[in-house]
Amino acid sequence: MLWTIAVILFILWVLGFFVVHVGGGLIHLLLVIAVIVVVYRLITGRPVV
Repeated sequence: MLWTIAVILFILWVLGFFVVHVGGGLIHLLLVIAVIVVVYRLITGRPVV
């Protein structure tokens, strides 16, 4: 589930960065938060799912 959200946010971030700059900052922030959560869960040994 978390991987799906991270992938969707990444796709939206790329689209917002290259196509439309509306909301790009918010999507970028959400992507960074999702990456931090994934890395934290990998470090602590908890399943990412």
